[in-house]
Amino acid sequence: MAASSITCCASWRHKVRALRLLAVGAALALSGCSVTVNNNDTRTASSYARDAAPTVETLTATELAALVDSGEVVLIDVRTPAEFAEQRLAGALNAPVQTFDAASIPRDETREVILYCRSSGRSERAAIMLADEWGGTVRHLEGGIIAWNDAGLPTIK
Repeated sequence: MAASSITCCASWRHKVRALRLLAVGAALALSGCSVTVNNNDTRTASSYARDAAPTVETLTATELAALVDSGEVVLIDVRTPAEFAEQRLAGALNAPVQTFDAASIPRDETREVILYCRSSGRSERAAIMLADEWGGTVRHLEGGIIAWNDAGLPTIK
């Protein structure tokens, strides 16, 4: 009797495995719709998603200062409202990472959105969320407002 229950169990496992493989195959077939960009380039939708993978990059305080001076950026401070009130970069908007909603961040086609925080940990997390929402590359200040202060750059207090 023990042998037949093992056989039954093995048979059941085989059926479950087969059903899982069928489900995975069906999902892959549905998601693998082809997209034709031109006559020589036919790829699946998922390959385009991989090609346009969201990325996060950093920039130094001096690089950001040059962009701020040129008016080419929208600054988003992801620190708490208390930190923001204490000290911030001129023109920055406050969107705390604790309640950060990437979908609510305004996208400006003429200016790049750049994030910052105290030391760059929170801004990196927010940049990942924003890059996932928008696709493409999102940059944040390496070293945060600490690096900005260390470079002797002005803030609003």
